[in-house]
Amino acid sequence: MMLKMFRYVGYSEGVSFLLLLGIAMPLKYIFDYPLAVSIVGAIHGGLFVLYCMMVVYLKFNLDWSMRKAALGIIASVLPFGPFVFDAKLIQNS
Repeated sequence: MMLKMFRYVGYSEGVSFLLLLGIAMPLKYIFDYPLAVSIVGAIHGGLFVLYCMMVVYLKFNLDWSMRKAALGIIASVLPFGPFVFDAKLIQNS
């Protein structure tokens, strides 16, 4: 159950990061529309914190190795990282 929720949060966090980088940032810097970054950035920030908290929770409750937890945290700061991490989780399950 928690792993399924983690995958959902990870997917949402990854999409929000791509929206922030690919749509909101160009709107701010090219079209002088900073509101997009304020809205998408706040949503992404909340999802990022939730994702990291879930990695820590799963590390202790599903007995993830320190390496797996570290890779999960690293994936959260890379574009497409949560998607790759999720694919590896599914592949190794």
